[in-house]
Amino acid sequence: MLLERAYAKINLTLDVLGRRPDGYHEVDMVMQSIDLSDLVWLDKRYDGRIVLETSAAHIPTDDRNLCVQAAKVFFRHTGIQSGVHINLEKNIPVAAGLAGGSSDAAAVLRGLNRLFGTERSLGEIAEMAAEIGSDVPFCVYGGTAIAQGRGERLTHIPHQCQMQVLLIHPRMFVSTGEIYQALEPGDFVSHTTSLVMKEALQKQDVDAIPKLVANRLQRVTFSLYPEVAQLADKVETVTRTRVHMSGSGPTLFCLAPTVQQANRMYNALRGIMRDVYMTHFVTNPPVGG
Repeated sequence: MLLERAYAKINLTLDVLGRRPDGYHEVDMVMQSIDLSDLVWLDKRYDGRIVLETSAAHIPTDDRNLCVQAAKVFFRHTGIQSGVHINLEKNIPVAAGLAGGSSDAAAVLRGLNRLFGTERSLGEIAEMAAEIGSDVPFCVYGGTAIAQGRGERLTHIPHQCQMQVLLIHPRMFVSTGEIYQALEPGDFVSHTTSLVMKEALQKQDVDAIPKLVANRLQRVTFSLYPEVAQLADKVETVTRTRVHMSGSGPTLFCLAPTVQQANRMYNALRGIMRDVYMTHFVTNPPVGG
């Protein structure tokens, strides 16, 4: 049996440039891995079946699950005639804008590569990942990257900046497709913010980074789901810190330069809400468990 860790991500920037002819949107964003992870256990099966078990209720374990899709893509690309038992221990909130499902799928691809000794490079695995979902190629590598196109074109950002991240997850579902479809022409940009964020990360400018966080989907999510906007106002009042949204939401986050400051915010929020997580940037996620 083999273990792969699947790290969540947040968006430090998310700019939308416009709608593409294929129906997707052209994006330019900075994605950052954080130290909140699912555990993906893989074991060979010799009956050709792909079997998924998970600790999480209410998520599919059939072909609708990205882990199962990832295993099928891997076996198709490698020509391996085998099966796998996947045991998924969920810690990342589901449908939260944190790429939990995408990261799980990426972990399956990396893990199967190790389990079967196929020695595919991360670049080759990322090409497989692009068939599964827009965020999956980033999750194959983790760390920090500018993601462009649908999210599959990656430029990695090496940096040593350590920021603490406080996540606040409202227990509700937000439809990513609905959010993108509700974008208006005024939400599209011609100048992106990713290079400015890249510079701040590499300079380890912990004062500038929270001010540079920007998400073009936030206006739409707050408009369609006013309870998320109300929660953001509440968090900002309690923490006296700028509040941001990851992906299409609904998860909110605050950044802090020190563990002590993050602890103060965490303790204040734990008194008024349930799903609060204290974590931090992961700049070089380890491959494997």
